[in-house]
Amino acid sequence: MTKLKRERKKLNLTQEELAEKSGISVRSIQRIEAGSKLKGHTLKALSKALEIDEDSLLEKRVKQKELNYTLIKYINLSSILFIVLPPFNIIVPIVIMFAKKEFNNLTRQIVSIQILWTFFFIIFFLVGIIIKKWFLLNNKVNLILLLLPIIFNLFIIIRNSAEIDKQKKLYVKLNFSII
Repeated sequence: MTKLKRERKKLNLTQEELAEKSGISVRSIQRIEAGSKLKGHTLKALSKALEIDEDSLLEKRVKQKELNYTLIKYINLSSILFIVLPPFNIIVPIVIMFAKKEFNNLTRQIVSIQILWTFFFIIFFLVGIIIKKWFLLNNKVNLILLLLPIIFNLFIIIRNSAEIDKQKKLYVKLNFSII
C-alpha cells in the first residue's frame, strides 16, 4: 500500500473525492497508488489536499505485513522440543515457517543458528570421542560432551526469545544466513 493510499484512507476519502479536493484527475491518483512516481504539481496538490508534508508523501511503499513477533518467538522456542534430536530442531521451525508463511530475516536467522549448531554439535561430539580414546578417559566424558553443547543451545534459544520480546531482534545472530 502506498503512502498516498494510506493517507487517503485515513481521511476516509475515495479517489474521486481526493481528485475533486486536489484538482488532480482520478486516473492520476490511480496511477500513483499503483506505484507511479509522485512529483511536481501533483505532489504539491495532493499534499495540500491531504494536509500533510510533501516529504512524507514521497516515502516508499509502506510495509504490507508487520512481523508477528509472538510467532517468531514460538518458531525459536520450537527448537527446544527437539534439542536432543538435532535434525528435528531444524525441521520443526522450518515446517512452522512454511505453514504460517513467516519468511523474514529473524526466522531465517533462527533456523540458520540451529543448522550451524547441529553441525558443530556433531563435530564437537566426534572430536570428543577421539580425544577420549587418545587420553583413555572414562564414559562420563561422553555425557559431558553431549550435555555441554545442548546447554549452550538451550541458552541461545532462551536468550534469543527474551531478546525478541524486549528488543524485537535476536541476541545471538549470524552475519549471514544459511537458508
